[in-house]
Amino acid sequence: MSSIMTNVSAISALKTLRSINSEMEMTQNHISSGYKVDTAADNAAYWSIATTMRSDKAAMGTVQDALGLASAKTDTAYTGLNSAIDVMNTIKTKLVAAREPGVDKTKVNAELTELKNQLVSISESASFSGQNWLYNADTTANTTVEMVGSFNRSDTGAVSVGVLKFDTADSTLIDSDTVANGLLTGDISVTQPLNGTTTTTATYFLLDVGAASGPAGTEIKLDATTSNDNIDGMINAVESMLSTMTDTAATLGAANARITMQNEFVSDLMDTIDKGVGRLVDADMNEESTKLKALQTQQQLGIQSLSIANSNSENILQLFR
Repeated sequence: MSSIMTNVSAISALKTLRSINSEMEMTQNHISSGYKVDTAADNAAYWSIATTMRSDKAAMGTVQDALGLASAKTDTAYTGLNSAIDVMNTIKTKLVAAREPGVDKTKVNAELTELKNQLVSISESASFSGQNWLYNADTTANTTVEMVGSFNRSDTGAVSVGVLKFDTADSTLIDSDTVANGLLTGDISVTQPLNGTTTTTATYFLLDVGAASGPAGTEIKLDATTSNDNIDGMINAVESMLSTMTDTAATLGAANARITMQNEFVSDLMDTIDKGVGRLVDADMNEESTKLKALQTQQQLGIQSLSIANSNSENILQLFR
């Protein structure tokens, strides 16, 4: 049946053309934005996952910054401690030299004094971002510090921040308030010879920082009357300090290595998140460009089909001539 009131062919052709135009608009949006899932309306599940993972990636970026700060702190403390170990080794050699007969012990002590001053300078200078793990002048002793190391999301969606810890009480060389808390300012008990025949327990400290309540032991310093037995005790005390400092430096080095590895892991994890999110929401440009070309062809055919359908009504006029 031919009707001039209802052109079924034109309605069908128009419906098809509208569908093609809609798909074409969607494809053009994918190409212009680069995403096949740009809003929740495109795919609510994938959009939700991508949004959450992008938020987690931003948090991990902050973790990277924190790891950089943690690395700087441990590097600073390690550098200072390593320099202090070098000075302590020199002090030990000077004490051994003072053990030789005929050596002017007062001159050796003058060198020891300068080396002690260098230890104080190193300890006070080993500060980064207001934190000094080698020196303390407050009434509150150096304690365990926490450094942000990771951002975690459990399978239930709960989030948490992982931390790396280091006990700065182990690395404190000088404590000018409570001298016992400083490795170089506190008392070190050692076994030393007594009159060359027996042994005795003696207590020494290296640095006198002028605290109100000083150490009870004997300061490691020399004068013309310092006995060889006492020098041996001082050498043992310095060796004990060196051993502790070496252990602490090893712990700091291990902590710094872990921070470096964690930083690399976080960087790799962020790249993996990028790839995973991309697989969910990124548009395949090869596919989209091919689809756009096909839709453009379909659009031209749809327009042609609609034109033909509209011309059918005009053909009815021929019946009345």
